[in-house]
Amino acid sequence: MSRILVVDDVPTELEMICRILQEAGMEVERASDGEEAIARIQEKPPDLVILDVVMPRMNGFEVVRELRENEETKHLPVVFCTQKNTEIDKTWGIELGADAYVSKPLEPKQFINLVRRLL
Repeated sequence: MSRILVVDDVPTELEMICRILQEAGMEVERASDGEEAIARIQEKPPDLVILDVVMPRMNGFEVVRELRENEETKHLPVVFCTQKNTEIDKTWGIELGADAYVSKPLEPKQFINLVRRLL
């Protein structure tokens, strides 16, 4: 079973994403900000990270930058899942090393297909 870390500081958004993944048969872990995400990834790397952009303490762009600079996590698949949906945000996210960038609200079937493709 694939293990996915979902990182979002908005509890309702976090639960919605987790529910979609769990209903698709995936194991889900949660983190509420970038610093917590980095700690969880260092402790036990997941198979994929789903990451909001705007979060306290450490934003999603900073998390991706740190993951890509670390030899152990540089190939870890990362999907930005955020309400920041301008072209410059999407371009920046991909240039930093995210594997995909999706905007909320999510379309569950397309989202699950993307996640499965990256796993």
